[in-house]
Amino acid sequence: MPSPDPAPNDVPRAKSRGGRYLFLLILGFVIGVIATVMGMRALQARQDPFPDALMHVQGWHMDQLKASLDSNHCSPTAALPHLQALRMTSENLEDAFPGLRDDERFRSAASAMRAAADKAIATPPLSCAAFGATLKSMGETCRGCHRDFRD
Repeated sequence: MPSPDPAPNDVPRAKSRGGRYLFLLILGFVIGVIATVMGMRALQARQDPFPDALMHVQGWHMDQLKASLDSNHCSPTAALPHLQALRMTSENLEDAFPGLRDDERFRSAASAMRAAADKAIATPPLSCAAFGATLKSMGETCRGCHRDFRD
């Protein structure tokens, strides 16, 4: 005797796999984010921090000189330490950017920076007008190099 057909309510329903798919999607996303961050950090670790550090230090000293000028504190004692630091760090420009060392424009810009710092140290600004002119001269050497070589 044939078995009776099961009633429609007796048929077992297949479980939905949506939860599994969602879990795997989220897991794949998390693993992808972690792998991306690890890759980016590995690339960043291979970069030389010296050029950026040198530019930050020089920028800080230029900002201190600008702040002194803005506050009318234009004495040589306010300017000389920053000018000397700029002169000292300008010695490292070619070392900081070895790819540009052979470029004549870069060498002349670095030399102009050192010459402007030497001139400013040899004749420290005694008035705010002279301080402003010194700062302008130093800033022009920076802008000239940045205009030609900054990314």
